[in-house]
Amino acid sequence: MVSPGGENVKGFFLKGHGNHKESSPFLNTSDPGKGEDYYDRNLALFEEELDIRPKVSSLLGKLVSYTNLTQGAKEHEEAESAEGSRKKISKSPSMGTLMGVYLPCMQNIFGVILFLRLTWMVGTAGVLQSFLIVLICCCCTLLTAISMSAIATNGVVPGSGSGHYDGMDEAGGSYFMISRSLGPEFGGAVGLCFYLGTTFAGAMYILGAIEILLTYIAPQAAIFHPTGAHDTSNATLNNMRVYGTLFLTFMAVVVFVGVKYVNKFASLFLACVIISILSIYAGAIKSIFDPPVFPVCILGNRTLSRDLFNICAKTTVVDNITVPSQLTELFCPGYNTTSGFCDEYFQFNNVTEIVGIPGAASGILKDNIWSNYLEKGEILEEAGHPSVNVAGHKNNLHLYVYADIATSFTVLVGIFFPSVTGIMAGSNRSGDLKDAQKSIPVGTILAIITTSLVYFSCVLLFGACIEGVVLRDKYGDAVNKNLVVGTLSWPSPWVIVIGSFFSTCGAGLQSLTGAPRLLQAIAKDNIIPFLRVFGHGKANGEPTWALLLTALIAELGILIASLDMVAPILSMFFLMCYLFVNLACAVQTLLRTPNWRPRFKYYHWALSFLGMSICLALMFISSWYYALVAMVIAGMIYKYIEYQGAEKEWGDGIRGLSLSAARYALLRLEEGPPHTKNWRPQLLVLLKLDEDLHVKYPRLLTFASQLKAGKGLTIIGTVIQGNFLESYGEAQAAEQTIKNMIEIEKVKGFCQVVVANKVRDGISHLIQSCGLGGMKHNTVVLGWPYGWRQSEDPRSWKTFIDTVRCTTAAHLALLVPKNVSFYPGNHERYNEGNIDVWWIVHDGGMLMLLPFLLKQHKVWRKCKMRIFTVAQMDDNSIQMKKDLATFLYHLRIEAEVEVVEMQNSDISAYTYERTLMMEQRSQMLRQMRLTKTEREREAQLVKDRHSIIRLESLYSDEEDEGEAVPEKIQMTWTKDKGDSEKRIHNSTVENFRELISIKPNQSNVRRMHTAVKLNEVIVNRSHDARLVLLNMPGPPKNTDGDENYMEFLEVLTEGLERVLLVRGGGREVITIYS
Repeated sequence: MVSPGGENVKGFFLKGHGNHKESSPFLNTSDPGKGEDYYDRNLALFEEELDIRPKVSSLLGKLVSYTNLTQGAKEHEEAESAEGSRKKISKSPSMGTLMGVYLPCMQNIFGVILFLRLTWMVGTAGVLQSFLIVLICCCCTLLTAISMSAIATNGVVPGSGSGHYDGMDEAGGSYFMISRSLGPEFGGAVGLCFYLGTTFAGAMYILGAIEILLTYIAPQAAIFHPTGAHDTSNATLNNMRVYGTLFLTFMAVVVFVGVKYVNKFASLFLACVIISILSIYAGAIKSIFDPPVFPVCILGNRTLSRDLFNICAKTTVVDNITVPSQLTELFCPGYNTTSGFCDEYFQFNNVTEIVGIPGAASGILKDNIWSNYLEKGEILEEAGHPSVNVAGHKNNLHLYVYADIATSFTVLVGIFFPSVTGIMAGSNRSGDLKDAQKSIPVGTILAIITTSLVYFSCVLLFGACIEGVVLRDKYGDAVNKNLVVGTLSWPSPWVIVIGSFFSTCGAGLQSLTGAPRLLQAIAKDNIIPFLRVFGHGKANGEPTWALLLTALIAELGILIASLDMVAPILSMFFLMCYLFVNLACAVQTLLRTPNWRPRFKYYHWALSFLGMSICLALMFISSWYYALVAMVIAGMIYKYIEYQGAEKEWGDGIRGLSLSAARYALLRLEEGPPHTKNWRPQLLVLLKLDEDLHVKYPRLLTFASQLKAGKGLTIIGTVIQGNFLESYGEAQAAEQTIKNMIEIEKVKGFCQVVVANKVRDGISHLIQSCGLGGMKHNTVVLGWPYGWRQSEDPRSWKTFIDTVRCTTAAHLALLVPKNVSFYPGNHERYNEGNIDVWWIVHDGGMLMLLPFLLKQHKVWRKCKMRIFTVAQMDDNSIQMKKDLATFLYHLRIEAEVEVVEMQNSDISAYTYERTLMMEQRSQMLRQMRLTKTEREREAQLVKDRHSIIRLESLYSDEEDEGEAVPEKIQMTWTKDKGDSEKRIHNSTVENFRELISIKPNQSNVRRMHTAVKLNEVIVNRSHDARLVLLNMPGPPKNTDGDENYMEFLEVLTEGLERVLLVRGGGREVITIYS
């Protein structure tokens, strides 16, 4: 059988733009109503739920029209205008792996360190240790890239909304990856660390550009000049600060005015980097057969700064006359060399000239293979030259090439690491990529491999081509103020000088463009409230305020003014970020969360852990104090976001980790009941709500929080009477009310709302089913049913007694705070007073433990504990007191001990009268209820004589809570009805006659006697106590005496302001043993 419109159904599946109201694109439109009928016939079962459970066609339609330009960042979309959204969708992503990921990553990774510090690192650490430094750093980034690829291919990474910023690298991807994988706390902490890293990177690039400008391009542009031989560093730093601030201001203005210009010049900057690197390789090849001429002047074995003289000799011949050279005049100012006023070292040592760039074929590699670390101010020495070891004049230190900082392996790691950062560039541009899930892993890993090979080959080439003292010369003083890497390049040193200058300027602009957008992304997520202002910007979305803050932070880096000091700072922040990328991948992999399905398959949790370990090791290797500062900053941000309550649900891995940890802990708890030493009350607090769903006795929660002090389990339970299907909304509202109250009262716990037809059943369900596994409640806190005497309705006290019976049956402890409204609030303090414990029967030690736990809270801390126990006539009260004191000593509980003797007095007339009144009242109420039930039964009988089931139910439990109120019926009076009314009236009269002639039950009299006597003693001793704890007697086994039980409890606690009735759960909860 062919369904109508069958062809169109095929089209519907192909196009996938289904819409409930719009059937025409997919269905035969010849009959206007046909499309709707088609859906009605096929989806009639689901039509009531279509608004919350849309048709598959609607879902597919939305997915097809979705592009990854929107990045799935719903919170960002909400803030944008409709026009902006249209612009986004109109431009489709078109970049491939090469242009979108590979080249941007290369541009970001290659930077200022390669040109300004790599030669110095090779000379100082030697080729072998330089290989090790490059290997560690590149392994770190490669492992991080593998983890990042897994995260980036696990769904669309919300990164740099490219339509919004014209494809600019925005540094958003890394933040979104971490925050969506590890949650808002980690996301915010790491996002800010990455932001600070990017900002300091901008400062480092600017400092690099200034160093190139003032040292190699235009030294005459310096504003500050050294006033003496030892003032060179201060003048240099001040020059860096002034020019750095000017450069930063200029770059910030460029970024503010037009980001698109930065993006347009990005390819030019990349070309500069590539040409510079190619010129190094070209120069290295040329040096094999034609090394460049850069002579180095050596005095003894010390390297001289060549820019101060022209001829490397002590004397020179002018017009056939030997005269002192410029060098001699520098060491012996204004005097003949034989006069004895020369520098002693200069007198005793010869001046020689060596080749600065011997070339790759010279075999110099074997001399550069080992490390040569120097202390600050130590002069660079050529190991192979003879030297007379005499002290020279200190004022001549500036004539030599000397170390400006102390070096070690760890220092070099910190300085080199920024040259391998920049691996996030691909994920940050994910919005521009045609196929981000394929391009990001391939492009990033290829870029890292390429740059690593370049670094390894450069280390080898520098070691094989350049003389050791030239390598160790950071600023090229020995080769006439030339950039050391430039001396090797071909065709001219200027290729690298100009190329590196433009590439560092470009990298600085990239950082100043990316960092504000990252801050804006964090601000828009609204997880750090005080950053909210930085989410705003110009009308086109440019983050103006964020740019201003970025410029101010970058200025701090520029004021440090030393490239070697700034590099370790940004190393810390980047390492912190990479550490958490690895952690995110490892956590997700180990948890095997259902949503963890990366397209990139070549990852493993062990690789992520290895990457994480390397990151952590590098942090402490390069600078342990910076590492601690970075961790403290990240920790403070984490705790701040946690304290502010980041109510973001991103399906992050930390929630999954918490779930796994909870599951593991719960399974461990299942292994057996807790040892007595570990026993603490895990509370189920049963709350009563009024008609408006407000908590009737909020002080119950206050008491719970004081008893728990944030430890252990607290479940707040309540029962809503009704049908679950109809009362679901009411239950949700009640849950929210209780959660608000929990927050106000600072209770650390969970909320559980149950809907049941009868309150009594609901409470029973709560007592039975709350908690999970070993994490279950062992103590129930129950409010006292106030006003039970005045109420005709027995449900309140019946429910109370049933709950007491339930807790006893479940072997749970029970706490009943009486007069709970008088209990102290959390802000009150008792500076004096007693907590009195009346230990009448041993109930597992609960009475001892509770005051001790209460005294941990600041409200009760200063109260003293007194323990009273009751001695009968045949007890030795003196011995009892000694035994009790010893017991408390072993329990390590400080308390006063008193033994109260109770005389075997006769039952007083008051007791007898009180019992009689209780029984009369009980009998009277029973008669009244029976009369009422009889009337209702007769009315129902008239209404429907055949309703046998209903008739039986009336007899079954007339006092049940939740019993439906009989409907109002218009009755027709009959003779039968009239007779039955007379019978009821007569029986009522007889019942009241019985009440007058009643005699009290002896058992009740005995119980009343106990209650009265105990009450007398307790009130006498504890009338001024802050809190009285006493054993709660159990309810009678025979349910007929339930009402009398309530009366006994009332008599027992009469005249006491605050009472806590305690019933043990049938197990020992306190022990003297360690």
